[in-house]
Amino acid sequence: MVSPMKVAISGVGITPFRPTTPEFSWKELMYDGAQRAYADAGIDPRTDVDSFITCAEDYYEGFGIFDEFTPDQLGAALRPMHTVGGDGIQGIANGFMQIQSGVADVVAVESHSKASDILTFQGIVAHGLDPIWNKPLGGHPNYLAGLEMDAFLRASGNTAKDCALVVAANRQAALRNPISAYGARVTPEQAAASPALWAPLRRLDASGLEDGCVVTVLASERAARRMEPEPVWVRGIGWASDTPALETRDWVTPAYARLAAEMAYRIAKVRAPATAFDLAEVDDKFSYKELQHLEAIGLARKGQAGKMARRGDLGAGGRLPTNVSGGSI
Repeated sequence: MVSPMKVAISGVGITPFRPTTPEFSWKELMYDGAQRAYADAGIDPRTDVDSFITCAEDYYEGFGIFDEFTPDQLGAALRPMHTVGGDGIQGIANGFMQIQSGVADVVAVESHSKASDILTFQGIVAHGLDPIWNKPLGGHPNYLAGLEMDAFLRASGNTAKDCALVVAANRQAALRNPISAYGARVTPEQAAASPALWAPLRRLDASGLEDGCVVTVLASERAARRMEPEPVWVRGIGWASDTPALETRDWVTPAYARLAAEMAYRIAKVRAPATAFDLAEVDDKFSYKELQHLEAIGLARKGQAGKMARRGDLGAGGRLPTNVSGGSI
């Protein structure tokens, strides 16, 4: 059997994330991130990159066929250009597949947010709900996060106080990250007393919108060995989509996270994920999501993620430092 081609991360460019960036256009953010990534990898995009991927959703950008507007600032004019209607992790998955399939040796993956330009963010999110059964109910779409948080806490035994610990830990960790947008000395008590949104969800349980850009350079083993930095090898990657139907999905254990993790672990030959990693960065768009995802991907036992937060296991000096970048919150 032929061994699968190794894929490396050979360059990363990250612009500082900020709640608003009126001094930059989205094109300037992309250009800044791209220049940083290419400098990190020591490459010229016009001669060394075989494929470019941008992660965008036309609704968020404000116009259609968004990838027609991205080649110039990425150095991708008249080059293979692709769009992924998802986030940066999904873009990296597509770049990983392109390299492993032999389509490309070097892939540049761009993802960005210029959320401060969006005037109708709530309406865009609501537009993703079922147009017959859910969207006509109206209201802010984040009420669904309140419902899911309630279902998860009731079934798992984790508590709202555990979620407040997540908020405090991640906000304080972000103070040590110069590119994070929402670092603050928030205590668990302040998080638990922040204004109520949709019970049990509170204001500080929800992440804010941010502007920023990340560009990642992926390379085959052959190409990575020729580049300047020490390669970081991608050992496994997985992806999955859950049902959009609110009435049939599992509100306690997110199937998308469990299935994606199982795929990544299978590729990477990880048999005991709970003890395999020294660091974790997981989605914490809402505070309870960090706990929910840790359990879904096997880094915490069912109902034990909150206990790990209480023991300090998820902090920088803990057993499994989690979201020490500050996460999204």
